[in-house]
Amino acid sequence: MPNGLAAPAGRHYGVKLVRGPFVKLAAHPESCSGEAEFLSYAARLRAEGMPLAADLFSGAGGLGLGLQAAGYRVILGADKDVEAVETHRHLFGGLTLDLDLSDEGNVAHVARLIASAHVDLLAGGPPCQPFSKAGRSKIRHRVRHGLRDPVDERRDLWRSFLEVVRVAMPRAVVMENVPDMALDREMFILRAMVHALESLGYSVEERLVETWRYGVPQFRQRLILVGLRDRTAFTWPQDSPDKTTVWNAIGDLPEVEGGWRPRGGADGWADYSGPVTDFQRGMRAGVASGDEAKVFDHITRPVRDDDERAFQLMNASTRYSDLPEEMKRYRDDIFDDKYKRLDEDDLSRTITAHIAKDGYWYIHPRQNRTLTVREAARLQTFPDHIRFAGPPSAAFRQIGNAVPPMLAECIGRAVRASIADQRPATPSSQDVARRLVTWYDSLEHRALPWLRAKTRWQVICAELLFDRLPAAQARPLWPLLERWESPADTLASASELREIASWLARGPQAERILELALNLADDPERLQDDTAVRHLPYVNEALADLTVLTVPSGQEDESEEPVSGARGALRVAARFTGDSVDRRNRLTEGRLATARMIGDGSHSRRAHLGLIELAASLCRPTEPVCVDCPLTNICASSRDRRQR
Repeated sequence: MPNGLAAPAGRHYGVKLVRGPFVKLAAHPESCSGEAEFLSYAARLRAEGMPLAADLFSGAGGLGLGLQAAGYRVILGADKDVEAVETHRHLFGGLTLDLDLSDEGNVAHVARLIASAHVDLLAGGPPCQPFSKAGRSKIRHRVRHGLRDPVDERRDLWRSFLEVVRVAMPRAVVMENVPDMALDREMFILRAMVHALESLGYSVEERLVETWRYGVPQFRQRLILVGLRDRTAFTWPQDSPDKTTVWNAIGDLPEVEGGWRPRGGADGWADYSGPVTDFQRGMRAGVASGDEAKVFDHITRPVRDDDERAFQLMNASTRYSDLPEEMKRYRDDIFDDKYKRLDEDDLSRTITAHIAKDGYWYIHPRQNRTLTVREAARLQTFPDHIRFAGPPSAAFRQIGNAVPPMLAECIGRAVRASIADQRPATPSSQDVARRLVTWYDSLEHRALPWLRAKTRWQVICAELLFDRLPAAQARPLWPLLERWESPADTLASASELREIASWLARGPQAERILELALNLADDPERLQDDTAVRHLPYVNEALADLTVLTVPSGQEDESEEPVSGARGALRVAARFTGDSVDRRNRLTEGRLATARMIGDGSHSRRAHLGLIELAASLCRPTEPVCVDCPLTNICASSRDRRQR
């Protein structure tokens, strides 16, 4: 049972207003107060044979905790969240800096410290904001031409991270981020980062990781990028053999009511009877002697009376829209999952920083309340001895923003093993792209000759009329369509188009082309707008991607370069990497594999077209002609065939 109740004070707003407790944390015993002391500290650890790590955008230190469990010593962290900085300074020796890394001077200062300390591994999760088309074009131009400018915008924090890498050149780089950073249409930031790291001599691997595969008890997908200097190969860690459920993780924690607070404020605790599962025993490791029967931070928000009645009606499969109308405070057509009771026999939904503002997505599987700070920390794999500075809202925010330490430990161990193994990496994205371009430019006859069309209209007409037609049939007819460079040209030759279509039994396709030509007759300039092309009748996403890839609008650096799975590109990428794109989402892992093959240099557009041509000509769905493929000696599937 809890060791006491603190009566809430203040006005009543449907739920009792309960503030605090406010956790204050002392600095780590080996915390350094200045640069000289820090460098001396780093030198001493190096002399003891300790591999060193630094963590930028460190938050509360989830990534750092995992790296330390893997054998690294984290000696530097930097963040702008005041409570997170206090938490990090409590957990780690060395320096924890309260710095804005969008400031060029701060970036230069941190880079110099990390270089001077001879840090082995640089880790971080730079926040990445979406870019306008103009912003993407501007940065793409700078990256490709080796230009740099001051980092002065919040959205450029990933560039701050790269600048520190460039100056410090650590042995390893680990970056963590949300999947959305990689999965915009162009995969712009990810491709730019890979290009920059490869240009510095790093081998780069990136993957969308499902954290439950590494023992984390929640659905949480994260982008992990690993770069190893000197072109050393990185091998991803093996999946965990066991799936940790919600109840595996938190079932040992005592029952508490919503809004409960222990006597003693931040030093108070709930009575604890002991762990039951292996996961729980792991979470209790490190608890101080004398605290074995205590659990700290087992506190959560109060529960409104009407919410408690709603919670009582819910099981793990109940949606907010299933509740009686009189119990709904929100529109259920917009917030159909506003409330979510966690399934004790399954994974938790993703713990995010939003839990600091709204816990309704995280209703306890058995009790009619939202999660406590300690339960949220458990689901993020923070051990029970870890405390979080500030009030409960700050603790929830730090937990939700963190990298699960268990995931970080798996990645850290894999990095150390890969460095020890010293296996040469496979060819870089730039190497693969150059091979594709060289092959593509050398072809005299193409399966898809309209990939060299002059106008976007020619590409659209060919794709609509020749869709799924064997190359041997389409290629001889292309010169007839090639004559019509604009919608007006096609309308003027409507009868001839219909006749060509009749040879192929494709009358409906010809009528669609003519309808589209009429649609564009008064405003053919829409074809030059990358966005407008995507809204034309009969032009689906794959066709739009192919169109803007084949014929850039205006200056090539100003036009989109979408990473497309069109025309068999995903099939080629899956064979090249040796992974089945059906094993994971084709729009995630498949596109990542495609991006790895085309890179982000000045040749990436032609490399992508070469990839599409390769799918149409040699890397066919059945009986691929591997002997003539420009990638045959570096392709995983081709290698497997040779070894059989």
